Amino acid sequence: MLIFIRGGKGKKDRYTLLSKKILLLLSDYYKSYNPKCYLFEGKPGTPYSASSAGNIFKRSKKSARINTNITLHSLRHSSAAHLLENDTDLRYIQELLGHKSPKITMIHTHVTNRSLQNIKNPLEETEKREKDAEHAKNMAMISAAKGNKES
Repeated sequence: MLIFIRGGKGKKDRYTLLSKKILLLLSDYYKSYNPKCYLFEGKPGTPYSASSAGNIFKRSKKSARINTNITLHSLRHSSAAHLLENDTDLRYIQELLGHKSPKITMIHTHVTNRSLQNIKNPLEETEKREKDAEHAKNMAMISAAKGNKES
């Protein structure tokens, strides 16, 4: 599902993805904290600061025993890379991230070796289709021959 974010990163408005599981968690959070102006508020009526969010992320990493050097922004990069690996068109990823230029999106997605290895050579795909067609033709001939023997 999509959610509209007003004044997100770079003070830009954009649509982005929201999973149904996260929506349920956010619903519980909203009922518990009853924010007035922003979904995540620092002092009532003020947005939660980036540094406070970063501190919570650091504590969460420590509690989960994640020792790699990642930041909240790293999640944005990895999300974009996963979308690309799952064959999402780069233009859609660009829109979700709110980038003006596809070049910036390409930096975020970090084309992986796995992505490169999964590119199918058109010539090999044609050869595979030809082999499959030949196999199907042979199977039809065998099936027809068996039918003639039983008559």
